[in-house]
Amino acid sequence: MQYKIPRGTYDILPQDSRQWHKVISVFRETAQSFGYEEIVTPVFEQADLFERSSGESSDIVRKEMYRFEDRKGRIFALRPEGTAPVVRSFVENHLDATARINRLYYIGPMFRYDRPQAGRYRQFYQYGVECIGSHHPYYDAEIIALQNTFLQRLGLKGITLEINSVGCATCTKDYEQALIRFYEPQKAELCPDCLERLNNKPRRLLDCKVPHCKTISAKAPVMLDFLDADCRSHFEQVQSYLKLMNISYTINPHIVRGLDYYTHTAFEFLNNSLGAQNAVSGGGRYNGLLKQIGGMDLPAVGIAGGFERLMLSLKQEQIMPADEFRPDVYLILMGKEAIRMGIPLMNRLRQTGLAVIFDPDKASLKAQLKAADGCKARFAVIIGADEVTSGKLSVKNLDSKEQISCSFDELFRILGSPSLP
Repeated sequence: MQYKIPRGTYDILPQDSRQWHKVISVFRETAQSFGYEEIVTPVFEQADLFERSSGESSDIVRKEMYRFEDRKGRIFALRPEGTAPVVRSFVENHLDATARINRLYYIGPMFRYDRPQAGRYRQFYQYGVECIGSHHPYYDAEIIALQNTFLQRLGLKGITLEINSVGCATCTKDYEQALIRFYEPQKAELCPDCLERLNNKPRRLLDCKVPHCKTISAKAPVMLDFLDADCRSHFEQVQSYLKLMNISYTINPHIVRGLDYYTHTAFEFLNNSLGAQNAVSGGGRYNGLLKQIGGMDLPAVGIAGGFERLMLSLKQEQIMPADEFRPDVYLILMGKEAIRMGIPLMNRLRQTGLAVIFDPDKASLKAQLKAADGCKARFAVIIGADEVTSGKLSVKNLDSKEQISCSFDELFRILGSPSLP
């Protein structure tokens, strides 16, 4: 039987993994430069955590979560998003006792039973940052600035930022009533999901991807017209900080986040050349989530993005941030005495951090030099009968084709690595 990869998943092959590591490294460096520290949570949690945080009527909970029952009858779920597990860990481990403001970032696989398409998979890799402990609008702008810096460091040019305010629990009550009044006369034209949203979460109507529903929603009331004084002031201050940071943006009053916990600022980074699935990352403020899952009533703001959309964007703009892998040394050992002399040398080279390739299956010098060229090594280090007798090494620069004889200590200098005792 030949096994095949499950639908909606993919392999990261060796020729792609260096680019992945480079992009992840740039994200880590960017997050740390803003003062954020990494947090790692399990890939599965109690299903109730996501049901309470995301909302039982959300598409993630209703359609997309991978649930399973363990041997004791407990219901768990593979994590469909990263914020709820981070907040759960924050509450459980009392991280608020260590600092007034907690800046956290995460990287890891998420799982949703969704229709696979370009940049969207059932197992996908997400990165995110969360700032917990302050309602100050500066932190909304800081999160946006972090993501903007990350995208700039990758070299991406075709990215735009859209922002909105989704209000708070107080001012959204009147807005939801206005939405119901707007959609009620058009119920017959709504898709089944939107009919259900109309009764449960009217704001989710604005997030429907069905073309006809999108056409209707384009004329719907907008939250910006219903903001109370505090929400309006918060949104205006966020914009003022973005301007001070020289970050360009447009206000899109139709941005809504698909999860129940969002309040106040909402934002998305878009690459419109990606087609329908054009969101590279998105986030916003979620002031009520910690209290909702049993913690203190602390405000928070965050953003998350998928590496898959980033990779598509990098490919589209022909940006390849990772250099091709080149071993430092291809070690050629001719005979048993050469092996006794060469294997300890190989270990010393590797201990200094150099990449060394050795293939004992190839016998002839010609075959090994061909293999050294094939793997694009920088140098071939050759030990045969003459080298064993002289106690010196033959070193061939595979770029210039120059070959010299040198001592062990000279080899380390040539390779740019310190010798070990």
